[in-house]
Amino acid sequence: MAPEDGFAPSEEAPATGGRPLPVPEPAPRVIVGPTLHDPLAEALRLIGLADEQGLQVRLMGGLSFHVRVPDWTAHVERERRDIDLATRSADRKALTGLLEGAGYAGDRQYNALYGHKQMYFMDPVRGRPVDVIVDRLEMCHTFVFTDRLGLDRPTVPLAEMALSKLQIAHINRKDILDLLALLSGYPLGPGDEQTISLTRITALTSSDWGWWRTVTGNLDKLRLFLATELQAGELEFSRPARFDLTTQISELRGAIEDAPKTTRWKLRAQVGERLQWFQEPEEVGHGR
Repeated sequence: MAPEDGFAPSEEAPATGGRPLPVPEPAPRVIVGPTLHDPLAEALRLIGLADEQGLQVRLMGGLSFHVRVPDWTAHVERERRDIDLATRSADRKALTGLLEGAGYAGDRQYNALYGHKQMYFMDPVRGRPVDVIVDRLEMCHTFVFTDRLGLDRPTVPLAEMALSKLQIAHINRKDILDLLALLSGYPLGPGDEQTISLTRITALTSSDWGWWRTVTGNLDKLRLFLATELQAGELEFSRPARFDLTTQISELRGAIEDAPKTTRWKLRAQVGERLQWFQEPEEVGHGR
């Protein structure tokens, strides 16, 4: 019999037995914009643009550890990572113009109030924030990096990377792993070239008892973590370990203890833990 209405069934049409055809899954959302999907690649793009303008801009935060230890095979969900940058106050205005021209919108209210020490920008297409720290890191403890940005690139110097984690009074697992990855890949020494500078670290821990207390306490936590909490795959590299972590932690702690202490340090040590020795980081909301 001839098919009705001139419709001939195709041999390629699926036989469903009266069941409805399956609904295809929607294609993944593709975001098109001036910025890059991978936040690490995007951070390096921004630093490259800053280099072209003669600005000193360096990477800080969690992404910086994956720049300096690129063979760390731990799974990293990069897509949702914030970008943390460090710069000098002298470059702040030019960096603002660079970021706005590169596809970012500044938080005008926040930057007007706090821009002398920190600025906040947002990628409106990807919903990814960029924090810019100016001249110094002020969290549980403070350190100034203004004159040290030129010593390394594309991150802040290795000592500043270590200090950014060692200064955390309530350190968490991720921060501990970042520190251990860094200590596994670089030597300790007096200078900064491919080295975690003991000179830089002990300058802080020998003049400020609070710094000493937090850093030595965190080194003890690192040692305990290695012995009791490290899980398989968390510190794996596509190479043999360059430095033994237990030895690195012991050498760093020994250098801190051996360094001569200032009178200010000794006076504060007499008070000890009866007075809180660190600041609670201030949480500030963002608007527009």
